[in-house]
Amino acid sequence: MNSYKLIKDLDNVKKGKIGEKIARKYLTSIGMTIICSNYKTKFGEIDIIAKLENQIIFVEVKSRMSKNYGLACEAVDYKKISKITSVAKYYLLTNNLKNCEIRFDVIEIYFCEQKINHIENAF
Repeated sequence: MNSYKLIKDLDNVKKGKIGEKIARKYLTSIGMTIICSNYKTKFGEIDIIAKLENQIIFVEVKSRMSKNYGLACEAVDYKKISKITSVAKYYLLTNNLKNCEIRFDVIEIYFCEQKINHIENAF
């Protein structure tokens, strides 16, 4: 409960960074390798790019204190999806990755519940 109080008092950027750290730890615990975090281009940013076998997974992390104002995944709207897919295409092109499967996941972090919700193939 004490860590909840500490997180609650942080600004949203710091909460987001903590959420991303939790998500990376979770993804490695289920066998994924983190390729990079906060991959930025002129099109936008992808929070986490991971690999599992022959699959590249582009992960958007959404952190919330609670579900009081809706689900975290609801913040991944059409505009956000468009940005993420553009950045993913750029990543694949610049890294010459042609024969791999790709997937787009969303990870919701709810601090008050200490819960992680992993939505595979979210879009």
